Amino acid sequence: MDGLTIGGVTPLSSLDFPDALAAVIYCQGCPWGCPYCHNEPLRKIDGEGERDAASVLSWLESRRGLLDAVVFSGGEPTLQEGLAETLAAVRGLGFKTGLHTTGMFPDALADVLGLCDWVGLDVKAPRAAYDRITGRGGGGEAAFESLALLLRSAVPFEARTTWHPGLLNEDELVALARELAEAGADRWVIQAFRPDGCADEALAAAGTTVFPPDLVARLQAAAPRLTIATRS
Repeated sequence: MDGLTIGGVTPLSSLDFPDALAAVIYCQGCPWGCPYCHNEPLRKIDGEGERDAASVLSWLESRRGLLDAVVFSGGEPTLQEGLAETLAAVRGLGFKTGLHTTGMFPDALADVLGLCDWVGLDVKAPRAAYDRITGRGGGGEAAFESLALLLRSAVPFEARTTWHPGLLNEDELVALARELAEAGADRWVIQAFRPDGCADEALAAAGTTVFPPDLVARLQAAAPRLTIATRS
């Protein structure tokens, strides 16, 4: 696990890998500045991780038979050169491997996709709104290139979007539904924004996103080929 800077570990999660008990490894570093980010301390990467990589691998050895999977989250895991080596090491211990990614680096995703058993792709916005949400240019094209890569692969994945109505309005969600359908996606999960850990005090003050009762129906009408769900 050399070359992987780890910002933290969740020892047990039933939510981060479908139908599995998983540990979550949080990789340090992300160049985007999404205002609703709840892992803001993970954005900076300076080579000093909270957890020693070798000790985390040793700990995972002790969890064999108790956990089903290990999920790499962040931050943005594909930013780190040590990701492929670590995925291979974790698989060698008998765990399934999961990856949470924004898709900001399609080439890096392509390099590790064969080592993943499941991917959660965070699609931030329709292309026209991407730069506003991330604070960086070019993210929309990168994310949709990563979506195309996943669609061509045999790796199970979920496309999902965290929604804060103060950042994306319903019309923009409709535009995103159409773009996802046109790209070939068949399932999309809209996640409620939760204020826990959000560094933006104004956004956090708005509280957890409450979904309008007709939201899914409106989105489904705009993109009939998509299966759309909400997650609170």
